[in-house]
Amino acid sequence: MTSAKTVIVGWDMVSPLGTDLEAQWTRAAAGDSGIGLLTRFALPDGFPVAIAGQVPDWDATPYPFLSPRQMAHWTSPIFPHAMLVVHRALVRAGIEITPELAPRVAVTFSSAVGGLDAVLRADRQMVADNKMPHPFTNPNSCINMVGGKVSILTGATGPISATITACATGVTSLITGHLLLEQGRADMAICGAVDFCLVEPIVAGFATMNGAYQPKPGHPPLPPGEASRPFSLDRRGFVVSEGAGCLILATDEFARRHGLPRDMALAGWSMTSDARHFVAPNPETITRCIAEAVADAGLQPQDVDAVNAHGTSTRIGDTVEARALDDVFGQHLPPVSANKSMTGHAMGASSAIETILAIEGMQRGRLLPTINHAPDPDLSLDVVAEGTRSLDQEFVLKNAFGFGGCNSCVVLHRRG
Repeated sequence: MTSAKTVIVGWDMVSPLGTDLEAQWTRAAAGDSGIGLLTRFALPDGFPVAIAGQVPDWDATPYPFLSPRQMAHWTSPIFPHAMLVVHRALVRAGIEITPELAPRVAVTFSSAVGGLDAVLRADRQMVADNKMPHPFTNPNSCINMVGGKVSILTGATGPISATITACATGVTSLITGHLLLEQGRADMAICGAVDFCLVEPIVAGFATMNGAYQPKPGHPPLPPGEASRPFSLDRRGFVVSEGAGCLILATDEFARRHGLPRDMALAGWSMTSDARHFVAPNPETITRCIAEAVADAGLQPQDVDAVNAHGTSTRIGDTVEARALDDVFGQHLPPVSANKSMTGHAMGASSAIETILAIEGMQRGRLLPTINHAPDPDLSLDVVAEGTRSLDQEFVLKNAFGFGGCNSCVVLHRRG
């Protein structure tokens, strides 16, 4: 096995389960759902989606950089939530980015959707009132601006990049940060993703492409908390949600020198492209992505203790992921957790959020449950569905797959 040189020194997240990390873990461990009625906008008659995963309101008062004056022009919710989780992840890591450290700190924190809400708002004003867009409309919608705001907040002046791979963005951000550290271009990297895409055309668009949850014809809709059902026989699409997750990477040597936590590491990774269909996953390239990540960590499949799945709750997506896992692991298939059963699908932020939940589980020796699970006899998976499962985890595989055929997998390592 290779000795990982990239360690994960801090993390923080907000999700439909809450805005405090410990409280979110507690709810997830209890099998609580963060899915509820969609209230981000008034639902017109006939609107095809009625439920969502919404991040609860929170008090920004303790954070001067998020004061109304500071955030007056940054109207998209991606900005305050990104800045909040980045700030708290650095605090958790126990490091301040000083002017001396700043040139060696990279930013790969990104977003899959960005601030399209700002463009939509401006368009409606132009149509309804013939009012020109606010000068900050384009900056709010510029998809790499969230990384720019993170850089401004933290003072980081190292390499910066927006790593956009749709629903795999969070994990791709980790991989990109790791590559910058491995190439010697940075000592630390601020990684992760944010997405707040509960705006009318995006939500409705997921419905018209048969991605978002819709009840079975002729049947009443399920209660909101029961709608997200990864790997279940009766799965009927994902629940659109929102959130943000930040993970701070550092070289092992930098972390040791600065007294930072070194018990969590990024041991292996892979990225592949489906090169086939814009949304339907390619079994061959997804299987290869999983296998290459395990091999890159210097492991055999039987060394992996658990899988944190992409698990969106779509018919074809869950089938391809399950069969790819079976192809790679065979009789050594480890237990699988699918966090979207509780959080819904926060687009690019989902894989960052799920990576954090996986890390928390590794440190606590617990696997989170996949709620609402009704076994699908066509999928040979050991889905953790009975509540949290006690398991010592040294290596965990995290899968993330995005529209456009963007596949990203990492192996997390809890070091003794």
